[in-house]
Amino acid sequence: MEQAKRFWLMSLRKKENLTHVQVAEKAGIERSTYTKAENGFPVSVGTAKAISRVFKINWTLFFEDNCDEKGQKENESLFPQCIG
Repeated sequence: MEQAKRFWLMSLRKKENLTHVQVAEKAGIERSTYTKAENGFPVSVGTAKAISRVFKINWTLFFEDNCDEKGQKENESLFPQCIG
């Protein structure tokens, strides 16, 4: 089963003009871990908190149903909730 990309996370990264490597370094995680998070793979609470500190967002967004790809595409009004 294909993972739903976290477009909201990709959008935040691009808005800050950061690469995967730069976000990972700021978060103190491996680049591959960040890439997996952005690509929609499950993340640990610790990883979610580390990435959230970089972007100053609520870490629970990684576990929100309305922040998945389907939710983002079906109703664009949900997208702002995904990034705060």
